[in-house]
Amino acid sequence: MEAAGDAVFCLDGKGKILYASQRALEFVGTGGSIVGWFLSELAPLSDRLIISLAVTQALESGRSGKINTRINTRKSAMWFELQLTNYATPDGATALLVVGRDISIQQDTEERLRHMATHDALTGLPNRSLLSDRLQMAIAQAKRTGRGFSVLALDLDRFKKVNDALGHVVGDTLLRVAGERLRETLRNVDTLSRVGGDEFVAVLPGAVTEAEIQTVARRMISNMQVPFEIQGHTLYVGASIGAATYPDHGDDDVKLLSHADTAMCHAKETGKARCVVYNPQKFNQQEYDVSMEAAMFDAVRNGEFSLHYQPIVDAVTCQVMGYEALMRWMRPESGPVSPSQFIPMAESNGLINLLGAWALRSACMQIKRFQEVAGRPLYVSVNVSPRQFRNDQFLGAMDNALSMAGLAGSELLLEITEGILMSDPEHAEAMLNQISARGVKIAIDDFGTGYSSLAYLKRFPISTLKIDRAFVMDLPESVKDAAICNVVLSLASHLNLSTVAEGVENAAQLEFLARQGCTLIQGYFTGRPMLPDAAIALLQAAAAASPPLKQVPSS
Repeated sequence: MEAAGDAVFCLDGKGKILYASQRALEFVGTGGSIVGWFLSELAPLSDRLIISLAVTQALESGRSGKINTRINTRKSAMWFELQLTNYATPDGATALLVVGRDISIQQDTEERLRHMATHDALTGLPNRSLLSDRLQMAIAQAKRTGRGFSVLALDLDRFKKVNDALGHVVGDTLLRVAGERLRETLRNVDTLSRVGGDEFVAVLPGAVTEAEIQTVARRMISNMQVPFEIQGHTLYVGASIGAATYPDHGDDDVKLLSHADTAMCHAKETGKARCVVYNPQKFNQQEYDVSMEAAMFDAVRNGEFSLHYQPIVDAVTCQVMGYEALMRWMRPESGPVSPSQFIPMAESNGLINLLGAWALRSACMQIKRFQEVAGRPLYVSVNVSPRQFRNDQFLGAMDNALSMAGLAGSELLLEITEGILMSDPEHAEAMLNQISARGVKIAIDDFGTGYSSLAYLKRFPISTLKIDRAFVMDLPESVKDAAICNVVLSLASHLNLSTVAEGVENAAQLEFLARQGCTLIQGYFTGRPMLPDAAIALLQAAAAASPPLKQVPSS
């Protein structure tokens, strides 16, 4: 035992030391005899109970045991693994052999690994994993005391510009200093965590009123506005903060973090360098539904998605000129799902590329069938999402759809939003020129509700403007809506663009728009979205009818 370097103790039936090896004496360094001491007296106060319990259990049960505990040594308290073995002495008495092995290095390594698993390597702050544990503890504490708490999500303003311009070394240093500054603004009972990039989260027990939250937030924002002196650079950043409180804004950590993040995004959108407290009525955030997303993937495999077709008619003759293909999802167990719910989700999870390619291909095949029934050319309008438009495979998918259906490019109209054009104008211009070179037409959907920059009407090869239903619903009584429609129609006429008015629901709206020179009409008055068979039946009836269905007097 001496050669192995282990500390050896022999204890009597009461747990007192009968013998200690030379190595054990060197470890404890008491300078005198320890015979007659209880083994627990060699440990720090906080560890004595576990040793006493282990000794008692080994003596009473007659079974071996093992514990990890600290023993006071000459330098400090060191970690030992103590192996306790019960044995009988020659006179029949019960005794214990205790062998202690120094595990300080192992314990330090495990402690470092635990710290690495729960703390951010760059700032040393708690990471997302430890933050989740602290939030669970805060929720449990709030339930016991009846006193809530708040969660603050903080994002640095202008950090990306600094990081891109000066590199990650400077950016990392800035984040470390920012973490130190933020930590200084909080109490010892508060938790500050770095959850990724330049995002931090603070948990403030007991702070539930807006005044309390804003007091802390102002200190944090003020500290971030002080210049950062890093490697010879004077850097200026700021901070935007969103806050959510328990239990008003969420009863679990996921909802609280999500709502705080939503409020933080609102703070950035409304001026930055401010704190916004979550307001469910104002923000009306759609809850992320994991089960709905799983159901969406199943729906693709099970063929639950379909296309409905809404007629687009000539504003004067009301003759059908084309159709807009509209995606619908019918869940067998619960009925239809609103496009406003599943389209953003598909855009987020990437399914929009698969669904979009399917819709494009199916719509082109279907319009070919419509043309055969009508005996004349028709076009199909298909919506393109931002993610589709940025996908490298989009042009190939479009070419494939036209080729399979045997359609000319002029018989396809792609509807895009203004945001697609303005988010990356260079990419948009290159893509639209390639699309236009194939003869495919481009429409701006919901014109007038987004950026409405006249510059892109000159820059991009656009053929059609779709007037949003928001400007149509109160026609012709609304003077302001009438003026807006007149301006858009006049602009389109001078630029040789066609126009489609959406949301037309009565004869007065139709007649007003026709008199003002609107090219095409789309809405419930001239046709609701319908399945292909219903559209074919109406086309057959229209082909047999003469004269045209309706004439609208022109001014």
